[in-house]
Parts: sequence; structure tokens; C-alpha cells
Amino acid sequence: MARVLKNKELINTRLATNYGGWMYCNECNENIGYLCYSTYDKLELKYRCNCGNQGSAMLEFEDSRKGQNCDDELVTIKNRFCCPKDNEPLITILDKKVDSYEMKITCKSCESIYKRVK
Repeated sequence: MARVLKNKELINTRLATNYGGWMYCNECNENIGYLCYSTYDKLELKYRCNCGNQGSAMLEFEDSRKGQNCDDELVTIKNRFCCPKDNEPLITILDKKVDSYEMKITCKSCESIYKRVK
């Protein structure tokens, strides 16, 4: 069942589909990562692409829950950042394609808000 977006703000960024799939830098058209469709509740991402472009993405659904901050680190499984509680993949950021990024992502199943900075 498709989810309904409440907020979607993409700056200098595009997604392969409405709220998931491959993410691209608008300036150089490079693939910067992959956002899993069904496992996240909210994403806040700011990044600087290797081409110098600064972009961001903020996505939130109608049925998103508030979530709670946590200090746990995301686990990396086959280049995907996953929830440490259930190992569900949330997002992939291609480190070789982005110079830096700040991210907050909320896991749909456990409602934890994970933060990551590079």
C-alpha cells in the first residue's frame, strides 16, 4: 500500500520515485544514495556533493509518528545504514560521491531517530 506524503522538500536533489529509490544530485546527475521505500518514517538530509552542489531532502508521511531521539549508531550491512534493533535497511549514502552530509532518519518500526554526520 502506497504511503501518502505530508511534506516533501527537495533542494538540488531528485528521487527516482515519489518517496524512495535512488537519490541524485541535480547539478552533476550523480547517484548519491538509495532511500528504502518502506522502512523509514521521516528523513532530513543535507549534503555537499563532490561536484560542490549543496542539496537537501526532507520527507515525512501523513502517518509518520513523532519518533524519539536515540544515541544508538546505525549499523552498516552491505553498504546500507540499518536500524540496529531489527537490521532493516533505511538508507545508503555513497561516501565516494558526497563530500559531507548530516542526516536524521526515523525508523518506521521502532520509531527511533538516528543521526549521522560525515
